[in-house]
Amino acid sequence: MGILHAYEDAVQISESEKVKDTTVITVNCPDKTGLGCDLCRIILLFGLSITRGDMSTDGKWCYIVFWVVGKPTTTWSLLKKRLLEVCPSYFSMSGIEYYRPEMDRTKPHDVFLLKFWCWCSCDRKGLLHNVTRVLCELELTIKRVKVSTAPDGRMMGLFFVTDSRALLHTQQRQEETIRRLRDVLGDSTLSCEIEMVGPEVTACSQGSLFLPSAVTEDMFSLELSSENPTGSVFSNPLSIVMDNSLGRSHTLVQILCQDHKGLIYDIMRTLKDYNIQVSYGRFCAKAKGNCEVELFIMQADGNKIVDPNKRNALCSRLRMELWRPLRVAVVNRGPDTELLVANPVELSGRGRPLVFHDITLALETLNTRIFSVEIGRHMVCNREWEVYRILIDEADSLRVPRKKIEEGVRNKLMGWE
Repeated sequence: MGILHAYEDAVQISESEKVKDTTVITVNCPDKTGLGCDLCRIILLFGLSITRGDMSTDGKWCYIVFWVVGKPTTTWSLLKKRLLEVCPSYFSMSGIEYYRPEMDRTKPHDVFLLKFWCWCSCDRKGLLHNVTRVLCELELTIKRVKVSTAPDGRMMGLFFVTDSRALLHTQQRQEETIRRLRDVLGDSTLSCEIEMVGPEVTACSQGSLFLPSAVTEDMFSLELSSENPTGSVFSNPLSIVMDNSLGRSHTLVQILCQDHKGLIYDIMRTLKDYNIQVSYGRFCAKAKGNCEVELFIMQADGNKIVDPNKRNALCSRLRMELWRPLRVAVVNRGPDTELLVANPVELSGRGRPLVFHDITLALETLNTRIFSVEIGRHMVCNREWEVYRILIDEADSLRVPRKKIEEGVRNKLMGWE
């Protein structure tokens, strides 16, 4: 009983009394490389914004505090449960647990196909966002989507999903999901069903091999342009400085940049992919949309980063991930208009949370309908990307300027509304 209580106490949440005030999340547990990334990803998945944070570790035990701004609908007990699931066991204190990609790939979730047909009339703008919102509330992770509209106005939706609760194989969970979807689809629902799919179907989720060549080179470039990234996208400076003079075993990383949705997650996932341990960290959102970050980091061998090539590589990758954590473009697809959104996939195989949710919300805000959707994984520049291809309804593509669509989607994804 004592061990159980100690495990539950590893995550403490002090809820704010007012919606706009910050809620404090405290994590006190054994350490592992990449823990900060895993925690920040869950916080982002719940739609919360981190306004301040402190973290420290002695190599075996860590203490992390996040100050977050929540939503009235946030289920804090569920958030605590999900955070506890990524905290290492109390029995893993023999030494620090460095990240290995296979640690996250050992138990893949079963994939289910959620298929529905419905009538999609002109007054059903925002339908896909409502479906996506319900799936997020049910903790169903969208792995791939195929949506198309027939000439007679019927819309077919194929959603390949995994269940964070691992219960979608049960009749009760399937009935709950179908009921929630029918509530959203309303009287337009023609059919709705769920089935588990095998590995041969899941393999198709990698998407087609073709991507528009006109945008591939620029959209997936891992190099910074010669222009200052404070142009049309960034209005605030981006500065990353590394210093090895302040300790025998740590490299100090100081970051000043424009704040955006998931900023701390972007930093932590980059460090996790490089197998870098954060021994001490502090970050805080400042006035005018700035964010200041200070991190004392070391390599898996317990030493600071002395090799200038490794330092430059890490600095360049951090700079790119903070400048362009997501790629957005509006292009021609034959005679039609296509919205392309791409985000890098973690080495663990996890994609960025809530991307499709925010895309559909942005298009709903722009009063723009979606004709078809494809989501797939692509290897570009020796890196795996999750690519969202959204074909805009022909009438709306003529009515809404492309630049407005691109800016509206980017601002929603970056939290710059």
